[in-house]
Amino acid sequence: MPVPHDIPAETELWDAFAKSAFDAEAKPSFHWTQYAGHGPGAELLGSPESVLEIGCGTGRALAYLAQQGVKATGVDLSPRMVELAGERWAPLGVRIERAEVLDWLATNEARYDAVYSIFGAAWFTDPSRLFPLVRERLAPGGAFVFSQPPAIPGAYGPQGMYKGGFAGKAMFTYRYSYKPAVWERHLVRAGFSSVKARVVEAPEEGHIGTLIVSASA
Repeated sequence: MPVPHDIPAETELWDAFAKSAFDAEAKPSFHWTQYAGHGPGAELLGSPESVLEIGCGTGRALAYLAQQGVKATGVDLSPRMVELAGERWAPLGVRIERAEVLDWLATNEARYDAVYSIFGAAWFTDPSRLFPLVRERLAPGGAFVFSQPPAIPGAYGPQGMYKGGFAGKAMFTYRYSYKPAVWERHLVRAGFSSVKARVVEAPEEGHIGTLIVSASA
C-alpha cells in the first residue's frame, strides 16, 4: 500500500539534516557500510566511465569516484546539501542536481554505467516505482548497487521515521525495509538480472550489519 510522501516536508527534513551532516573539511571517501574501512568498496560498481548517485548527500562518494576519472553525477532532495556539496566538489568535476529522485529519473534522458545509493534514495523511495526508472537510466550491462541497514526482523515494508528523536517539530519521512529475498524479487520484476542481496556483518559481533544489494541491467 502506498504511503503519503510529502515532498516539501521531506525537503525541509533533509535540509535540517544537511546542517549537521556536511563537513567542509571531509575528504573524498567511498564505503558501503556505516563502519569506516569495513566491507567492500567501489569495485562493486565494476569499471564505470559514468555514475549516478541517487540521494548523494555530502557527495564524498562522488568525489572519490571523480578522482578516479569517473564522470560523477548526483541528485539529492535537499537544496542546502546540494549547494554545500556542489560547491565543495565542483573542482573535481562532480555535478549535483537538486530534485525529487522519481521526477528526475523520469525526465532525465542520460544513461549511466552505474547507479548507486549509499544509505540514500534507495532506502527512502518506493522500490516498485524507483527500480524501473533506474533500469531505464542504466546502459546495457550497467550496475545498480545500494546499501542500507537490514530490516529489523518482523518489520517489513514502508515505515515512518522521525528525525532527531521524539521531541520537537514532527519532521519525518518513510524508509523501505525488506528481507534480502524480497529486495531481489523487486529487482527481477523491474527487469534486472544477476541480482544479489546480502547482509555484511558488522566488524564487531552483535552490532548492526549492512544490507548490500546489487544487480545488472
